[in-house]
Amino acid sequence: MWVRIRVPASTANLGPGFDSLGMALPLFTTIQVRRSVRTKVVLQGPVLQGLPENEDNLVVQMIGHLFALRNLEPPPVELVMESQIPLTRGLGSSAAAIIGGLLAGNVLLADQEKPFSTDELFQIATRLEGHPDNVGASLYGGLVVTIWDGQRAYCQKLMPPASLHVTLAVPSYPLPTERARGALPMHYSKEDAVFNLSHTGFLVAALASGKLQMLRHAMRDRLHQPYRAALVPGMQEILERGQEYGALGCALSGAGPSVLALSEGEQPELARFMRQVFLEKGIEAQVYSFRPWSDGAEVEREEVLEGSSR
Repeated sequence: MWVRIRVPASTANLGPGFDSLGMALPLFTTIQVRRSVRTKVVLQGPVLQGLPENEDNLVVQMIGHLFALRNLEPPPVELVMESQIPLTRGLGSSAAAIIGGLLAGNVLLADQEKPFSTDELFQIATRLEGHPDNVGASLYGGLVVTIWDGQRAYCQKLMPPASLHVTLAVPSYPLPTERARGALPMHYSKEDAVFNLSHTGFLVAALASGKLQMLRHAMRDRLHQPYRAALVPGMQEILERGQEYGALGCALSGAGPSVLALSEGEQPELARFMRQVFLEKGIEAQVYSFRPWSDGAEVEREEVLEGSSR
């Protein structure tokens, strides 16, 4: 019996909500797994090229981690994985793999004893990832407001307003999270902290109420984007001029280098503008236009591997 898990991508921060706000996006990592006599990993598609195809694979490690929490030996597994989520682009690829691996492990664990609850999986994923925004969005879907005190995480899901639209520009070069976090200062002024607190509250109010025009004033940030601008050529221009082309607000997606714009309905001129800004910096960028993804990770059992004639 195969288990099929589909996990959405995520964007984090949305400007001022550093390490606390997240949103699911309709790009997916798909994992199919079953017990086997020995571990075998098959990675499909160009996105996952170069990743481990053995026990070092992150999904396999997550299965093992979950069994270890129950003091059980993990079973060998046959794993088939593909992904639409570009790696190291600020779109939660590692969070999706963590969630997918934990969900896979949880189904396998249920063959032997009581599985973990969804909230317990969220707690485990947050500890592993170090912050709850991406894993919360990938697990629960929609818009998530999260908090994490180093011991316990909390997540409140909001349904995205029906007219909310995302334009996402994904540059062709990677930006490792460690490098992006290394650009941040160790200390912030009280003024900058208050600035982000107030803008985060206003942003959540805009999204929760559906009053999207409020986003025009809500997505500015002083805690991370100014310090990462040098790592993402073109980002600052998109942030400053996006509203001229139909954006309500723009932000760096997670640690970058992807940049997103939120709008009311689809804005083709905005997509062209974002692509052109990167091109003028000598950078190719793939631009997506879609609604946020309202559903969370999905788990289902299958008799036959999808795409197989068996």
